[in-house]
Amino acid sequence: MGPGLLDLSDNNLRLWHGETLVQSPGYALLDGGSYQFGRAARAAARLRPRDTNTRYWWQLGTEPLQPALGPARHAADLAHAHLEALFREAGEPAELILAVPGSLQREQLSLLLGIVQQCPFSAVGLLHRSVALGSLFNAPQIIHLEIQLHQAMLNELAGNGETLSLTRSAVLPGCGVLQLQERVVELVASAFVRQTRFDPRRKAATEQQLYNALPGALQALALATETVFDIGGYRARVTQQDLLGAGERLFDAMQPTLARGGANCMLLADPIAALLPGLGDRLPALQILDEDAMRRALLAHGERLIERSAALSFVTSLPFLAAPCAGQAPETAAPASAAQPAPVARAAGNSHASAAPTHWLSGARAQPLLEAGCAVHPLWEIHRKDHAWQLRPAANAQPPHSPADSAESSATATPLLNGRDYARGQPLHSGDEIRIGTDIIRLIEVAD
Repeated sequence: MGPGLLDLSDNNLRLWHGETLVQSPGYALLDGGSYQFGRAARAAARLRPRDTNTRYWWQLGTEPLQPALGPARHAADLAHAHLEALFREAGEPAELILAVPGSLQREQLSLLLGIVQQCPFSAVGLLHRSVALGSLFNAPQIIHLEIQLHQAMLNELAGNGETLSLTRSAVLPGCGVLQLQERVVELVASAFVRQTRFDPRRKAATEQQLYNALPGALQALALATETVFDIGGYRARVTQQDLLGAGERLFDAMQPTLARGGANCMLLADPIAALLPGLGDRLPALQILDEDAMRRALLAHGERLIERSAALSFVTSLPFLAAPCAGQAPETAAPASAAQPAPVARAAGNSHASAAPTHWLSGARAQPLLEAGCAVHPLWEIHRKDHAWQLRPAANAQPPHSPADSAESSATATPLLNGRDYARGQPLHSGDEIRIGTDIIRLIEVAD
């Protein structure tokens, strides 16, 4: 087994080791005398804000933590503990290739490598994550939009037909996931107040429920014009139109860089951008990278990235992994299934069908998949078996008692999966569409 592959974007750190993928957003929660990281910490961030830190990757350094957070002296201590937690969860890979954001300064890169030296694994590769992602395409100019927790970045890349190199990076302060999320929450809370006179932000518990519901709701809004939030026993209907203003600050901040790139510049973004309302209207040329793009890029470059016998160099230039398509200008060429036009929801029609779904979508409402089983239709449910999601007849499904019931039963007896009869035991994937009679269920993957 080769080295593990670590994508150090604090919005969602991802570590691939063989067939294992560990995902962990850059949240640290002090729990007693120890720390929880990732999704568990994020799920408690509104309930225990004084015990939570989200800045340790963004402000990686050795200055004392302000405010203090348990035994950690500084951000580097939290980063070290997070890396070790990822290492254990991924099955303890002996070596890692690190893809890092361009926001890390030279001193922070040195500190990161020093932290790794204190971990039970070795770093054998270090590269700019935007260059890795851009190398999947073959275009003379590429701009990669990277939305981190506390800021966004536009990384400009230039190609000469054979290699792609980083040329410039621009920080977009105040345009990170947390700021964009706050604006969406403000708009959703306003809808609750207008429709129900209930403000979910008034109590920590309902505020946390609202934040937890955001990814699934935004995913649903990428496929439908409206969705329903159910928080604290109150329900509010929210439309795409209601949330269009959430990304205005980001869109406006991007304009100078986009103008410099020109009309023929390819614009790419990480998957999290697909959830931003109004993205397709404001940035119609934007292509959303698929969830597996980073892994494929790092695997394709392979040994080219590995340095075991010398001090690691920071790679900011790589050969293209794609050739221009025949009869097509280089600036418009792209490899199949590497990206999709915005707006993108990883649902029906997605070329990356091997991803595991997290939610099922009926109409405009997304609901989480439950391993024990969840009823998606009166006669059918989805459950987890043999490490895969599958359809099975509902436990309480009753045989028909009349000719009319028999007709309806025959129409729903065999669900259609992506237009074909479903075979018992067939695994389900993100992007699949299930038709049962007149009902349509879509399986989606809610991004972190």
